[in-house]
Amino acid sequence: QNASVAIMSFSGYDIEDAIVLNRGAVDRGFGRCFALRRYSVELKKYFNGSTDRTFPPPVAQASGPGSGKAASGMHRKSFFPGGRGAVSRRFEALEDDGVVRVGELLEEDQVYVHKFSPTNTREHVSDPLQLDNSLYAPSFARYKTVVPSYVERVVCTDNSDGCRTYKVMMRQTRLPELGDKFSSRHGQKGVVGLIAPAEDLPFAESGWCPDLIMNPHGFPSRMTVGKMMELIAGKSALQVGACQYGTAFGGVGVETLGEILAAHGFHYSGKEYLTSGITGEALQTYVFAGPIYYQKLKHMVQDKIHARGRGPRQLLTRQPTEGRAKEGGLRLGEMERDCLVAYGSSALLMERLMLSSDVFEASVCSTCGLMGYEGWCPYCKSGKHVAPIRMPYACKLLFQELMSMNVCPRLHIKEM
Repeated sequence: QNASVAIMSFSGYDIEDAIVLNRGAVDRGFGRCFALRRYSVELKKYFNGSTDRTFPPPVAQASGPGSGKAASGMHRKSFFPGGRGAVSRRFEALEDDGVVRVGELLEEDQVYVHKFSPTNTREHVSDPLQLDNSLYAPSFARYKTVVPSYVERVVCTDNSDGCRTYKVMMRQTRLPELGDKFSSRHGQKGVVGLIAPAEDLPFAESGWCPDLIMNPHGFPSRMTVGKMMELIAGKSALQVGACQYGTAFGGVGVETLGEILAAHGFHYSGKEYLTSGITGEALQTYVFAGPIYYQKLKHMVQDKIHARGRGPRQLLTRQPTEGRAKEGGLRLGEMERDCLVAYGSSALLMERLMLSSDVFEASVCSTCGLMGYEGWCPYCKSGKHVAPIRMPYACKLLFQELMSMNVCPRLHIKEM
């Protein structure tokens, strides 16, 4: 989209290449986009000939004792064709074939493919198609994102292995928000640092107000002169109603573009005389301003935001899992640890690196220094001198790995 850009410093929220957007421009549709995401659900074929299947959605009991409770689905023969009835919210987006309808709004935890898998996948089945419904267990495909999506398209096909596959395309309409990434055609990328009200932004005498403010410190070291030429060429093209060749490799020169601007009452270099929207006073300098083509990049904060209180842990180390997709923890790395060590924040180090990670209570014998279990030392054959000690589980794991290599670390403990 062609944005009206002002090259100036504004509020401090535009440092380090961040940009400031006009709230009015965002409300009018600037930077709005569709985000499409595809989900595939495969009906697997198993070794014994059985396959996954889709079933109609379950029907809730409409009246009588226990009304309001969902029926037990396929196991009570409470599915189509027996009348739709009141389908629970989780299944209300499904068609009679167990697949979501096109155009439905899916919310978190709603089912978009009502899939069931056979409980027996090893023993031979003479006729997989005649399996009783009670021999299937639910393995629904659920919508797991917090932000709702519309179903754009549903495709039913077979993959290379001959398995039936449902491909569901989800659509979200996204507005620009803090942290979203934008870029001009010259590689001058930056994230949104502030979406300011239109009344707080600087304005010209004609009433013109910028859609986007860019910090001028992005120019000197990068020397993207083509961006400046694009602004002047775009501004002059608006005056004469014709396209301009705005690159450094030909077309009209900057001098000619400046003459066009001057002939139409603008400053020959594209600068504007602006007034502060906050104080109402004129700015103490001219501001380089005009139209520049900006594009929204796929790096949006909604796809990257991540936080965790409690969550899954690794089986081996008992530490939090890694990565946003696995609901992982936020890593406190070596450099962050060094900062806390330099500050002398011992309690915070203990809390971050052990208590909130993989704290473990081990039984240690004060006589031999080796670890026992449940208050008993198997080496001393006694529990008299065994005391519980808290340590990271990774530390306990290291000691056991060393012992497996015939290296015997001993802990010397004493009462504090």
